Order: sequence, then C-alpha cells, then structure tokens
Amino acid sequence: MNTFPKVSVITPMFNSEAYISDTINSVLNQTYLNWELLLIDDDSNDKTISIVNEFTAINPNIKLLKNEINLGAAISRNKGIMEATGDYIAFLDADDLWKPDKLEKQLAFMKAQKCDVCFSSYELINEKGELLNKKVKALNMLSYNKLLKSNYVGNLTGLYNVQALGKITSPNLRKRQDWVLWLETIKKSGKPAKGMQESLACYRVRDNSMSSNKFNLLKHNYLVYRKGLGFSTLKSGYYMLIFLREHFFVKSKQIISINKI
Repeated sequence: MNTFPKVSVITPMFNSEAYISDTINSVLNQTYLNWELLLIDDDSNDKTISIVNEFTAINPNIKLLKNEINLGAAISRNKGIMEATGDYIAFLDADDLWKPDKLEKQLAFMKAQKCDVCFSSYELINEKGELLNKKVKALNMLSYNKLLKSNYVGNLTGLYNVQALGKITSPNLRKRQDWVLWLETIKKSGKPAKGMQESLACYRVRDNSMSSNKFNLLKHNYLVYRKGLGFSTLKSGYYMLIFLREHFFVKSKQIISINKI
C-alpha cells in the first residue's frame, strides 16, 4: 500500500441543494489530500446537479454519477463503492460535515491500532448548521455481537480498509442499510472495530429524520434483521426485543452534553 493511501468518499444525493456545497467543502478542506469524492445523484429535481457541476469543473478528484430514476440510498452508495478506486472507503451523506482533520487523524489511528474498521465520535447540528451542544460518543471497541444489538457506528465517521477486506456493499433496504454494511465489515475483518473518542464529524438532525419518528425506527430496524441479515421472523422478533433494550437503555447513554465533557 502507498505511504499515503487513497480514500474514496461516497456521498449519495437527492434534492440536496441546501446543504451539498457545505458537505463538499468539508471534504475539500481536509488536511489529508489523497482522496476522491464520488457524488451519486439519485434523480434529483432541484439544483443539486448544477451546484455539483461547479465543483467537478475545477476539481478532478470530485466525480458525479447519476441514477436515471430514484433508486434509494443503498443502491446509490453501492454504485459509488463499485466505482471507487481508493484503498479505503468512507461515507458522508449530502447534509453532513467532516472536520478538517478527520481523514488524517483516522488513518493515523488505524495504522497505529492495526485495525481495518474504524469510526469516531461526532457532534449534532441543526438544519441551520448550528451546534446542538450534544456529542455521540464512540465506543472504544465494537464487536460484531455488540453491533448486532444496535447500530453504534455513525456512518459519516466510518472508514474501512478495502485492501484488507475488499469492497463491501449494502443490502437493498430503504433505511438503515449502513448498519448491515458495518456488521459485514467487522465480520469479515475477524476482529472488533476501533472507535476514536475525538469528535471528527457533524451530523445534521433534520425535522423529518427517521430518528424523530419512533414507528419508523421500529419498522426499519426490524427489516435490518429480517431482510438485511436474513433472520427468521422469530429470530428477528427476538433481536428486536434486544434492540429496544439496547437502544433506549444502553446506547442512549452515549449521547452526552458537550458542556459536560
């Protein structure tokens, strides 16, 4: 592997005109320079593509891929993964942000820890990009069995080693497909993922986000077990009970006030 391995950043987009410039700039501002940004447009009908074209015209490391019809985040991400040429793959949704030293610090951490799957803590921002003074703390170590209970990987912080694991894609689920992807990376690596305590990204909390709708939370998490992992109906129901306990009584403790750090 090169001294400065290449990172492929995968960003699916759909009607993202309000945020995509800030998202792209957070990649352009990285202190680590060997990256490519693959933007996959999922048949947007706003100004998303015209905004992206302004970036691709002046930066050859930014590439635009297009879906002729709306296919969803899973297929869009997978399209980007298959086109990626990097030694590592990272994900950044079209309304989220990276801190400038995200890639540099994470790659150094992975090298020092000799791990193939890494994630970090991240902060929450509102739709205007203002800090909500809340941080989602990463676990120091994340096993397959622990991740099976609830999704502890903030997808905007995750990074995996393609050279070691190959390209790992998501199942075709409309929501929560990233959870299954990270389960597969840990399973294939044969060892736990490592978490960085430092916050390296900002997650934008939207008014219409799935996390604000408890019914959708239950439905889509059930589908992770039933369709994403292929569990039986009975086994999926059993793991949903485990998920509910983990999500509301254990994982909730990972969200802390920044003022208390």
